[in-house]
Parts: sequence; C-alpha cells; structure tokens
Amino acid sequence: MDVALGGTFDPVHDGHRKLFERAFELGDVTVGLTSDDLAPKTRQVDREIRSFEQRREDLADELETIAEEYDREFEIRTLESPTGIATEPQFEYLVVSPETREGGERINEIRRERGHDALEVVVVPHVRAEDDDIISSTRIVKGEIDEHGNVLGDSDESTTE
Repeated sequence: MDVALGGTFDPVHDGHRKLFERAFELGDVTVGLTSDDLAPKTRQVDREIRSFEQRREDLADELETIAEEYDREFEIRTLESPTGIATEPQFEYLVVSPETREGGERINEIRRERGHDALEVVVVPHVRAEDDDIISSTRIVKGEIDEHGNVLGDSDESTTE
C-alpha cells in the first residue's frame, strides 16, 4: 500500500511522530515536505521556518527509525502546492491531522476529476501536551512546550510577599 502525507515539520514533535507511525502501519510512505516558498503560506501564525534542507535532514532522521521498526520504505519529496503529491494515482491512503482533513477532501475532488480512485483519508488525533492543549510546532518555537509536550518555563509562577 502506498501512503502519502505532507507538512512543514518544523520542528518535528510527538504529534508528527504519531502521524508517521500510523502511515507506516498502512504501508510504504511518501512525505511531501513543504518547499521554502510554500511553507510560510501554510502557517496560521507568522513565524520563522527553517530551510527546506534543514527540515529535510531532521525529517529523514525521524522517518528512518520508524520505517525500520515497521520494515517499510519511505521517500521525501518537495511539496510545491498544498494538494501536492497526493493527487498522483499511486497512493491509496492519505494520513492527516484533524486540521488538514478538509485538504484531504479537496485532494479527493482533484483525484476524481482526473479519473483516479479516491484516497482513504486517515485522520490521526492530536497529541496533547501535559497542559492538555495540543502539541504544535508553533508552541514549541514560542518556548511554551518541548517536542514531547512538556511545559517549559515558569507556567506556575507564585508570588512571595
């Protein structure tokens, strides 16, 4: 089975790892990694994003370990548009997070227009941080949490008089 998923993955965190694990459970995986031009356009919050090459290197390290565990192959390709690689006919599954589910529906519309079978869209729930909010790259970059969802800093400041 061929599985597609895509994202910016900057930085990779436990929520991403859950997506990757689910994808490798289903088959061999092709990851569309947003290009340097596309990455800022996919963000809901304006923030610095590392270069494609830096993100690709970290992503490959993460995927290699998980792929070995599931005895699967993977490929990382440049994603130039939000619908990207998943519109290609060879894929059978698309693994998404809850906020990218609509993108999966759009991809299936494009596939049908092109005469391809619809993908099975597999939605992987968010991973929660220890404060019960979701783990996100933006929260990590802001210094709120680490990649595993541990709250950082003085979130429970007490005052002394």
